[in-house]
Amino acid sequence: MAKVKITETVLRDSHQSLAATRMTTEEMLPALELLDQVGYHSLEAWGGATFDACLRFLNEDPWQRLRIIREHVKNTKLQMLFRGQNILGYRHYADDVVEYFVQRSIANGIDIIRIFDALNDARNLQTAIRATKREGGHVQAAFSYTTSPFHTNEAFAAYAKELENMGADSICVKDMSGLLKPYDAYQLIKTLKSTVSIPIQLHTHYTAGLASMTILKAIEAGVDAVDTAISPFAMGTSQAPTESVVATLQNTPYDTGLDLNKLDAVARYFAPLRDKYLQNGLIDPKVLKVDVNALLYQVPGGMLSNLVSQLKQAGKSELLPEVLAEVPRVREDAGYPPLVTPTSQIVGTQAVYNVLTGKRYEMVTKEFKGMVRGEYGKTPAPISEEFRRQILGDDAKIIDYRPADDLKPELPVLRERVAPYAEQEEDLLSLALFEQVAIKFFERRKAQKYKIDEQSDAATGVHAV
Repeated sequence: MAKVKITETVLRDSHQSLAATRMTTEEMLPALELLDQVGYHSLEAWGGATFDACLRFLNEDPWQRLRIIREHVKNTKLQMLFRGQNILGYRHYADDVVEYFVQRSIANGIDIIRIFDALNDARNLQTAIRATKREGGHVQAAFSYTTSPFHTNEAFAAYAKELENMGADSICVKDMSGLLKPYDAYQLIKTLKSTVSIPIQLHTHYTAGLASMTILKAIEAGVDAVDTAISPFAMGTSQAPTESVVATLQNTPYDTGLDLNKLDAVARYFAPLRDKYLQNGLIDPKVLKVDVNALLYQVPGGMLSNLVSQLKQAGKSELLPEVLAEVPRVREDAGYPPLVTPTSQIVGTQAVYNVLTGKRYEMVTKEFKGMVRGEYGKTPAPISEEFRRQILGDDAKIIDYRPADDLKPELPVLRERVAPYAEQEEDLLSLALFEQVAIKFFERRKAQKYKIDEQSDAATGVHAV
């Protein structure tokens, strides 16, 4: 038995889960050196939705955020979440973009890349894994945990072994909806530990109220590392509290070795920030409650808020129970995909349409057709031919190979497109992932710079000729 390692999520997933990813770099800055002194295994600080949120909502350069964090965090590994062939976006990107994104991420300070695919299709991870290995980064290959007749401990272990053979340095059980129950976690970790020889990490959410118990049973089964969030940004749809896990393991064979006094200093910094977010509405009190519906419908917190929003826009909020009941049926029809970005949005939106129209699959979204066609990869369970024909028609082309094989290199075209705006090499990748949002950001950045230059000239008495 070795001491359990802790990954702190406050700089990424905890505020993504509770506060719509709105924590700014300026708000993080005073805490960075405190976090670095704790002795965490890693800080999850980038990736996921942070990239999009920086550009879209915060008027920040996500690459600059990463460089600032790296500058102040000198002793602790920095970790990011990476959606395989989707990178941090919502479609598959060509291999040259995936490879270049990995290269720039590591060059700017990332040590560990947690790579996953929404469908657990290993083909969608191979380019990112290969690129991370080539750049000397740590590959933490993750599988999206879910439950269905096709998701067994043995199936997850076989997938983990496949990922190990592909070059993974560690495996992450990514329980994005908080579905993993304590005794199920014990059995799953035992099965994984008997199948792979690399370390296992557990990422789970508090959504259904199980996370602390699940973490404890996983530790007893031999898990090597767990994700937690400092207490002001813990629980609800976030992770279990770091301090509680550390205190529980003190003076046991699993002792993390972390100092509760140092953690208290971190918590005292973040507590007023949580209060501020509650007051300005960034944290909705609803996301802080235990939601047992997650166990019944497998709907993660972000997906639930999307469903509520779609129904509100249609003036049909009262239909939420019917939509929640429809989600598992749509998921079964579509081959039991785990519900995580982007499959959660695809299944959820289709469930809304099915309920609003009163006739199942009378209206079908382009994305749902894409998933049934195989554009996102292979679904965990086969989709029936009858259902495929119903959704796509009789002559639709089915993609039964790695979807990215259809994509031509994108970097040459992107270089041309970004040329009028580029101030750094990484701007090309920002444009690749979120073109319209990135261009707006580039234009604001240029206007801001021009304004600062003008003010500077005025202050020094210099006038442009």
